Amino acid sequence: MTSTGSRGREGRTQRRSRFGCRNCKLRKLKCDETKPQCKRCSSFGVVCNFLSTTTPDLHPIAADTRRSWIVRDTTAAGLRPALTNAVWTSDASTFFQLNARCQDFITRYLGRSLITPNDPNMGQVNRKLLELAFTYPFLMHASLAVALTYDRHLNSPFDNHRTLEECHHWSQSTILFNKKLREQIHPNDRDPIWGTAAALVILTFSSPHARTPEQSWPLNPSPSSSSSSHLDWVPMNKGKMSLWKIVNPLRQDSIFHVMAGTFAHMHSPLPEGGKAGIPPALAALCDITDESTADTNPYFHAAHAVSQILDVGDSEVTMGPVQMFMRCIHGGFEGLLQERDPVALVLLYLWYYKAGRCIWWIGLRARVEGPAIQLYLRRYHGGNKAVLGFIDRDVNGI
Repeated sequence: MTSTGSRGREGRTQRRSRFGCRNCKLRKLKCDETKPQCKRCSSFGVVCNFLSTTTPDLHPIAADTRRSWIVRDTTAAGLRPALTNAVWTSDASTFFQLNARCQDFITRYLGRSLITPNDPNMGQVNRKLLELAFTYPFLMHASLAVALTYDRHLNSPFDNHRTLEECHHWSQSTILFNKKLREQIHPNDRDPIWGTAAALVILTFSSPHARTPEQSWPLNPSPSSSSSSHLDWVPMNKGKMSLWKIVNPLRQDSIFHVMAGTFAHMHSPLPEGGKAGIPPALAALCDITDESTADTNPYFHAAHAVSQILDVGDSEVTMGPVQMFMRCIHGGFEGLLQERDPVALVLLYLWYYKAGRCIWWIGLRARVEGPAIQLYLRRYHGGNKAVLGFIDRDVNGI
């Protein structure tokens, strides 16, 4: 069982090895310094990095080599021993003991490029966030919730239902994160805060309330819910961006500094006027002309932003241009989406169609709300051929 609670008294301090491997130091365990593979790493199923400066921290042992690392006098031949070592994440007021399943998810998923697969910069950031998670429980809970959601995406691709574990870690992270934001923020807190805020946006985005298109917004908005809950990820993303000036992820000593290029693209200015770069049919649908500006046309920025990814290969789509569209959802355009304006819905649908095929956590929502937008537009705007021309395409890949 996992346990979360307030630290009532200091536990007994275990004497640590001065020269142990980095994995044991990261897990706050005493290393026995056995070479080439210490017993702690053997039982945890990771490659010991005592003798290596290039082996990543908590790197899992490959399946074809794992057997050679097993401590044979504790288990039957060929069987991996049970995880018995206690692993904790804690700060001054909160502690959380990771059970065997949580430890397995750390080994399998955390420290890798989960948010955007195959992004070396994101992988580097996540490895450093993993180290911070052992001293920031709110970050550990958020990271585990994202890893659990990603695991569901891989192993149950058609299941939109959040598991109890996902809800638990998400809830705990939110509670502890809100508590932290009410306290004084120290310089060392900034990166964990930004990493947790990003994780909470991903969790909100990847968890639509509906399980089928017929149940989903915009086709079936719940009359009992507020209009803001129909696009609940929009205020969450705005909340994350409101922390920008406080944490400044572009500062020189931030672990996120390696992503300066992504941030620059996300915040790069969009055209001030005109329709250059927008496909002609889309410009006509949005009534964007050479004289149009953001002040005269509410679709202007969103149309320019989504056009930047439409003709890009799926493997070349990156977070910068994807998030550029997300930051366009405000003001008049956001109001049109809430009102289910057909042109605004087409722009959101096109973004879902492209970004959802390239980024897994967007895809979890897009595969429900994308078809819901199609059904809604066919049902209530079936006479608008210009609108239907953009949604009559294969969306099985969403």
